[in-house]
Amino acid sequence: MIEVNQQINAVRREVGSRVLEAGEARTVTISQAYDAAIDDVWDACTNPERIPRWFLPVSGDLRLHGRYQLEGNAGGTIERCDPPKSFAATWEYGGNTSWIEVRLSAEPEGGTRFELEHTAHVDDRWGEFGPGAVGIGWEMGLMGLSLHLSSGQAVDPQEAAAWATSDEGKLFIALSSQRWCDAHIASGADEAAAQAAADRTTAAYTGTAPEQSPES
Repeated sequence: MIEVNQQINAVRREVGSRVLEAGEARTVTISQAYDAAIDDVWDACTNPERIPRWFLPVSGDLRLHGRYQLEGNAGGTIERCDPPKSFAATWEYGGNTSWIEVRLSAEPEGGTRFELEHTAHVDDRWGEFGPGAVGIGWEMGLMGLSLHLSSGQAVDPQEAAAWATSDEGKLFIALSSQRWCDAHIASGADEAAAQAAADRTTAAYTGTAPEQSPES
């Protein structure tokens, strides 16, 4: 489906913090450069006919202040739109609201950099799983976007689901989880706590039991 190490190395990851009116929040930022024009990447990310070709089926009103719903996943409201450079929206799932912002920019040597920042309040889920809980999901989305932009074809959902449970897919998840752990530690997180959270995240995505430390 895709060369795992090449895709893992193509992605930049950053974990940060932010203070919102309702309290402390964490940011997870992921980006990748694509060999495609900015207008093409913008269309792939905002056209309801193209979004399902690499991500998920979407319904609703995809314009400023409109509501959207991703099939089997989050929905929300589009809060800001500046084509073809950026858009921002709420990300509402499981009774919780967080926020996403997508930014597109031209790469110095050609192509387009896609950057997504996901901001969420600090809660028990963050303490248990860390940034990889959302980071891995977005990373699989960027992989789908890479496949779509490079081929012009739609990613087969059944093929993608089967790949995610294959040995290669599990390797991708494990490597992604570890890279998010590294980014978490680089942001100032306790190394042992960050690694334990990453192990739980890897286990949750792959359906395997996390390794226990001798103290467990």
